[in-house]
Amino acid sequence: MPAPAAVLQAIQARFDTTIGELIELARIPGVSAAGFDPTEVERSAAATAQLLADAGLHHVETLRLDGAHPYVVADWLDAGPKAPTALIYAHHDVQPPGRLDHWDTPAFEPTVRADGRLYGRGVVDDKAGILLHTAAIRGWLDCTGSLPINVKLIVEGEEEIGSEHLAEFLRAHRERFDADVLVLSDTANLETGLPSLTTSLRGLVTIDVTVRALDHPVHSGMWGGPVPDAATALARLLARLVDASGEIAVPGLLDDVPDLTPEQRAAIDGLPFDEANFRRDAGLRPNAPFAGDPRYSVYERIWRRPALAITAIEGMPLATAANQLIAVARARVGVRLAPGQAADRVAKAVVDFLHSDPPYGVEVSLETSSAVPGWQTQPMGPAFDAARRALAAGFGRDPVTIGCGGSIPFVGPFSQVLGGIPALLLGLEDPPCNAHGENESLELEDFRKAAIAAAHLLAELG
Repeated sequence: MPAPAAVLQAIQARFDTTIGELIELARIPGVSAAGFDPTEVERSAAATAQLLADAGLHHVETLRLDGAHPYVVADWLDAGPKAPTALIYAHHDVQPPGRLDHWDTPAFEPTVRADGRLYGRGVVDDKAGILLHTAAIRGWLDCTGSLPINVKLIVEGEEEIGSEHLAEFLRAHRERFDADVLVLSDTANLETGLPSLTTSLRGLVTIDVTVRALDHPVHSGMWGGPVPDAATALARLLARLVDASGEIAVPGLLDDVPDLTPEQRAAIDGLPFDEANFRRDAGLRPNAPFAGDPRYSVYERIWRRPALAITAIEGMPLATAANQLIAVARARVGVRLAPGQAADRVAKAVVDFLHSDPPYGVEVSLETSSAVPGWQTQPMGPAFDAARRALAAGFGRDPVTIGCGGSIPFVGPFSQVLGGIPALLLGLEDPPCNAHGENESLELEDFRKAAIAAAHLLAELG
């Protein structure tokens, strides 16, 4: 059953106000990462709580755990004990702004540009995820005085730093968050305007590598030749991790990658793919080929195959470099895991490989900072059927089922803590949104459609 026309009209009539609320929320630089002002995350939580209260939700609270950024929770339970309950998740914290001089407009001064997109840090990841649901809930309550189902909301304050305390938070408030279906508004659409249900996530292993060649830097002219340096040794060590095509070369790492079923591969192969658009959105240089094993499609390589990247490297900044042999160099290795791979096994394979036969006999020390498995679900059953109908009604086209190359470590534990309830992963990121990068943006027409779809979802889940 779709949402009533009056509810949809109310959302449409108030949509400019909803955009304004999103802009005001995104002005708050609520960066959860270390080194940034934590009072701004507190301010973001307070503003989020006010939005939820203004939408008509009940029992709005800001909850805290020791050492954690604040969570905002709310509910509306007047549909009664026989109605289903949806637990809606979003997060109000944001990534650091990055290189300020690479923003065309200031990161925390959200700006609507002529292309119909809103630019600013956090506008799509994930403050729009909060506002689309408050817009839908307000539309229902203003027009009918009720919702067709019970709803509970968790808006987290530390998703961008790994949701370290979320499991503890859920355990501490377990009974409060009992639900029949989980709705997470922090994923992507395959294309702008194409609604998508995400049914798999890759895992993540992160390993910090430190190479020590000397106990202090020395003059490169006086000592270079017989004396090795840490930067060159690190470069040689890291180069062993992949082959010439970019495919992972760590022995045994690919052994437990699950094979796709013919149905899964056919579903991926049936999705639209525009190579020119993909290359443009990724920022690939004109002559750069795709990396990885060409036997697998681009989507399969992103969603269902592991990938390895050097996400940080340091030795001596160019601005302060001297003619010295570098004593110590460091790097961070990130491995995205195929859903179904064992994270601890992959981490051990990489660590063992980097420890073996170090170049020039340098000392290599390694620290595994994360080892999180992927997640996948079968999109079957009434909750998924309801989501498909709602997305189709909101966007005016049938949704597709996709995977995600990124990691949301808490999705699996979240669902399991709540008894294995179905998890609907919906979101607003699209290929040009540049989430986590400079000039992050939100397609406002998709924002409007998603708010309409959220109103339909409440009805369909009922």
